[in-house]
Amino acid sequence: MSDGPVDVSVLVTTYRRPRHLALALESLALQRGVDGTMEVVVSDDGSGDETPQVVRSFAATAPFPVRFTSQPHDGFRLARVRNAAARLATGRYLLFLDGDCMVPRHHVAAHVSRRRHGTALLGYCARLPAEANPILVPENLAVTNLAGLVSAAERRSLARRRRKAWWHAITRHPTKPRLAGGDFGVWRNDFEQVNGFDERFVGWGQEDDDLGLRLRAAGVRLETILGLTHSLHVWHETDATATPRWRDGVNVRYFERRGRLTACRQGLVPRPASTITWGLPTDLMATPLGRSVATHLAGATIAAPGEPCEIDLVIRPGTGRFTREAECRLALVAPGHLGQRVLDHEADVTFAASTDDEIATALAAAG
Repeated sequence: MSDGPVDVSVLVTTYRRPRHLALALESLALQRGVDGTMEVVVSDDGSGDETPQVVRSFAATAPFPVRFTSQPHDGFRLARVRNAAARLATGRYLLFLDGDCMVPRHHVAAHVSRRRHGTALLGYCARLPAEANPILVPENLAVTNLAGLVSAAERRSLARRRRKAWWHAITRHPTKPRLAGGDFGVWRNDFEQVNGFDERFVGWGQEDDDLGLRLRAAGVRLETILGLTHSLHVWHETDATATPRWRDGVNVRYFERRGRLTACRQGLVPRPASTITWGLPTDLMATPLGRSVATHLAGATIAAPGEPCEIDLVIRPGTGRFTREAECRLALVAPGHLGQRVLDHEADVTFAASTDDEIATALAAAG
């Protein structure tokens, strides 16, 4: 095992699939062309089974450092599990992988050869049939023809996905290709710039779509790597929390909200109101509500008049208007002035607030 600097951190997330995890880890042990430059971080969502033992056994013989983190299980919190892995990682390039997926021997090297600063590389999985499961044994993986287990239909599906991603890239589509969180690579500094995954996503779905949009907003280009490599999904029953259709997911409403911040509020680090760049109205101190808001934002970064900000604020009653470039436009309305909400049709978020608790809640929820 090398004691040199880590270049690539492979972040593997898992929950109650120790056999699948053992296969994923063994496929990483077989990687070629990256000796002494990678580490593996396994992040567990409180499986409560033999998962820790699987990781310890693998770490004892792995040709690279292996780290492990876990959290008490409290529902589907994949965004939090992935962030936990990223916090523990030491590499400058983060390669995310679901714990039910294996990778071919050139997978990590393919990312290293293709990556460039300011770009995230999007992969995807070929879904192996249930009939392949008995063939897949960690001890025999080195002599198993994994590519031969991929059906022709799956190969065609990956080829179509690659062509679509290529077309979306050259046409500079604003939201595609979409990021699939179980197989992608991103530079650590780009991931930190957007504050990682948004941990407000609780339940199945949309946390990876959200990350992709925020990376784009930060100027990161998203490109496919399917021409060079892809992962292989080991069959299992569908997660009970998954919905048949994307739009039926519990997080869709939050995902489709207006006023999304590029650096999310609850990610790698929490971002209270004091850490946000605010745009404040010139009449902030003219009303009791405005003066209370000013107290709550004491110490925060305040943008100069007309300068861009993260959250632009107007107060009602008041004469302020949204006139600057902002990621989120927030209207706070005092009781008795709800009728003026129509004046703030340009607001992304509107809160009725009067008490200190209501103001604090509104300032914490915006974005």
